[in-house]
Amino acid sequence: MESHSRTIFERELAGEVIAFDDPDYPQIYAIIRKAIRITSELNAMRVDDNAQVNQVLSELTNHPVDDSLFLIPPFYTDFGHNIRFGKHVFVNHACTFMDRGGITLEDNVLIGPKVNLITTNHLTEPGQRRSTVSLPIVLKQGAWLGANVTVMPGVTIGENAIVGAGAVVTKDVAANTIVAGVPARVVKHL
Repeated sequence: MESHSRTIFERELAGEVIAFDDPDYPQIYAIIRKAIRITSELNAMRVDDNAQVNQVLSELTNHPVDDSLFLIPPFYTDFGHNIRFGKHVFVNHACTFMDRGGITLEDNVLIGPKVNLITTNHLTEPGQRRSTVSLPIVLKQGAWLGANVTVMPGVTIGENAIVGAGAVVTKDVAANTIVAGVPARVVKHL
């Protein structure tokens, strides 16, 4: 299928370079503005119960989230529509999910405070730096990210893997391993 017959959202999820001057970019920007509005609402709410948070998250992601999701605001995202939460997921406060490339958190994933999941990057050539390329992040079942972890575009964290606090993950993490450091390296096998 040629790129001109696909939507800008399909092209972005396929990892194509998206220029800010793309004629379809205003469609992305409309979703960004919606995410800004909804996250502002979420982060200003007086949260009395988890159902209120999940209702707003369902609007943000444009999909219903499972009742078992537990997210502590504040929460930040640049898009929202490309986040998928499994069951029994926990997301601690002050996390940032830049999800234009897609973020999937499978069942029983634990996210520590101030975690950054970044799916979009800029090109390195100076003349193209205003363009972006997005790649998905996947956290497999039972993965656990410690406080202040950053996961870069295109990374998969394997089942039951643990990422130590402060790590920067630039490559896939195998199942049942513990990684730590900058960049993250295997420190133990479970």
